[in-house]
Amino acid sequence: MNYISCYPFLQSKRYQYYILRITGTILILTILVGCGPSPKDLKAIEYAPLTGDGWKVSTPAEQGLDPMLVAELYYNAAKLETIYGLLVIKNSYLIAERYFNKGSVEQKARLQSVTKSFTSALVGIALDQGLLSSVNQKMIDFFPEVADKITDLRKKQITIRLLLQMRAGYPNEESHPDLWKGLLSGHYPPLIEKFPLVSDPGTRFHYSNLTSNWLGIIVDRKSGMNLKAYAEEHLFFPLNVEAGEWGQDAEGHNNGCGDLHLTARDTAKFGLLYLNDGVYEGNQIVPADWVHDSLRTYSVNEAFVKKVGDFRDIGYGYQWWSANAGQHHVNFAWGHGGQLIVLVDEFDIVIVTTSYPFWLEHNDQSWKHEKAIIKRVGKFINSLPKE
Repeated sequence: MNYISCYPFLQSKRYQYYILRITGTILILTILVGCGPSPKDLKAIEYAPLTGDGWKVSTPAEQGLDPMLVAELYYNAAKLETIYGLLVIKNSYLIAERYFNKGSVEQKARLQSVTKSFTSALVGIALDQGLLSSVNQKMIDFFPEVADKITDLRKKQITIRLLLQMRAGYPNEESHPDLWKGLLSGHYPPLIEKFPLVSDPGTRFHYSNLTSNWLGIIVDRKSGMNLKAYAEEHLFFPLNVEAGEWGQDAEGHNNGCGDLHLTARDTAKFGLLYLNDGVYEGNQIVPADWVHDSLRTYSVNEAFVKKVGDFRDIGYGYQWWSANAGQHHVNFAWGHGGQLIVLVDEFDIVIVTTSYPFWLEHNDQSWKHEKAIIKRVGKFINSLPKE
């Protein structure tokens, strides 16, 4: 029997076009499925940690993590053009480590805005030592040279807390060339008066590098030493961390907003410190209450992005970011180009990435590569089973 002759609609061009579309879709889906890594591919991925440097090393399986999920993370990371290093720590064990492109275990990477989270830690330490009395102290009290020049009286109500939360009302410097020029000038106290507020203090989140720089200067002035020297004594030395360069402004203050250089392993120690309530190798380095306050979310979905890949509901604490990746909550330090310290408290995991920093390169190309790194990490976290 000729079924086509029995059903004339089978001869129509519309039906034949429909069949072609269905066939093409099936073919594309087949190709896409076939492009994923096979079990053989994943088993060939190298990510065993290097020995030495005082780290306790283990394997994903020994720490209760599916080795194939970790292998897929590294399989995908190897495709990234700008990533330098990728570390995974679980239960305080370094379980996975690999370097790509120009990265190496000795490389002191420019951490960009991950530096802000270090600045926040130093504010907490200064409070604990009594150098600062409260996060409710007014910003202007630390800058007497500009206090009498303030014409916008709202600025006199800005506190250390609002600077930490980036809710002081100052604008994102990338929103206007003059603001960006001011940030690059290296002369920061005068900008307290010169830069306009774009919202009332405490009402909105605005990503402001200057607020982080002012926090650094406050610690500098109250401690009597520059931020790096203070960090070396009270943060880096207790962590057995050897810092590299830390950029300075025109007055010699280390930049609170960025330009700290550390190895990926030393960066991971800082993440582990925050995952463990400020304790490292039995020593309370950052007060536990400060860690908790820093990792709370004070603003959500108010930043320049509300989602990146599997990271959703992006929020902000005290110079730390937060998000949800699938069913899992994360806190993370985030620097331009794809520098990350991601804390997954639910699984006792720290993930660190270092990458090409795109120094002073803020364009679609840099954001493309930065997003690619964040998406890889977010996909891995989302793939973890709910405990």
